[in-house]
Amino acid sequence: MTEPVRVLYRHDFQHLLDALAHRGYRIIGPTVRDGAVVYDEIGAASDLPEGWTDRQDGGTYRLERRDDAALFGYTVGPHSWKKFLFPPRIRLWQADREPQGYTLRPESLAAAPYAFLGVRSCELHAMAIQDKVFMDTDPLYRAHRERAFLVAVNCGQAGGTCFCVSMKTGPRAESGFDLALTEILEDERHAFTIEAGTARGREVLRMLPTAEAGAVDLEAAERCTARAVQQMGRSMDTEGVPELLARNLDHPRWDEVASRCLACANCTLACPTCFCSTVEDTTDLTGDHAERWRSWDSCFTMDFSYLHGGSVRSSTKARYRQWLTHKLSTWHDQFGTSGCVGCGRCITWCPVAIDLTAEVAAIRDSEGGHGHDR
Repeated sequence: MTEPVRVLYRHDFQHLLDALAHRGYRIIGPTVRDGAVVYDEIGAASDLPEGWTDRQDGGTYRLERRDDAALFGYTVGPHSWKKFLFPPRIRLWQADREPQGYTLRPESLAAAPYAFLGVRSCELHAMAIQDKVFMDTDPLYRAHRERAFLVAVNCGQAGGTCFCVSMKTGPRAESGFDLALTEILEDERHAFTIEAGTARGREVLRMLPTAEAGAVDLEAAERCTARAVQQMGRSMDTEGVPELLARNLDHPRWDEVASRCLACANCTLACPTCFCSTVEDTTDLTGDHAERWRSWDSCFTMDFSYLHGGSVRSSTKARYRQWLTHKLSTWHDQFGTSGCVGCGRCITWCPVAIDLTAEVAAIRDSEGGHGHDR
């Protein structure tokens, strides 16, 4: 039996953070820093980006003040949750020489488990995609992921580069969360509908001073996500995209986009699903201590595809084509899904405003195919 949706009022929101901290979680949530909404450790509701929103377009991001006190009145910033589950740089193990051999010590997971506050639906889908990549292959990722408590927030607005509706990944979270919130700001009322998606979510929910949601609350929550659907700044016709890209590997559009692309790798670093990495082994001057480190890498770097004798993808054209066709086409072959969740980060944080939705549309239009409909 599905439990009824509850309502948590704004003045009681701190109780949610206190309940998570009481259960031993290290709370990571949105906060304003360096002119952006980023994910970082928080301890109080006052740390949240209250009254802030973001304006995004191709190559453009700026914060603006809202005319209300919304806690989650932004879309997504430059960070994604992968920086905590799949860190940009992490030591995998260290080893020390002993008289009779050596001692190998894998990296410890002694830190407190994470509670992620403010996870959007597109980001839940991104986590599910990375789960397919790492859960059976990376014990560090699996340990962090299995212990993470996810508090989703349904979107009340969309950004200028959002297209989650096209990718069927939002704006409402349907699964994959422990708790899901929808922020209501109507008629001078500031509250959150809150529903549990797991047993541990229900345990935390019972710790909070909530009331059962009424019809007015549920209707307000529906209007919230309906607004986000209507505000999508981008769209993509996804029908047959894997096949479309596969049969257009020599399309002249690749030359056109390569003439603008800086191969800076911003898109892959901001993307919540990209997972390219490199491994570096280091040793001290005595040779008695060694460490192995893993760092993020990108298919846009020349060295990433280097084999003996040279780089497999020596041109920007080849590297951009590899990224886009993998993301939207061959990812289906590997993992049974698209590698894109429609968050729009790659468009916003591209210095020259390259837009993958426009690139797909251009190739499709050259074939006289489907329009670029929403």
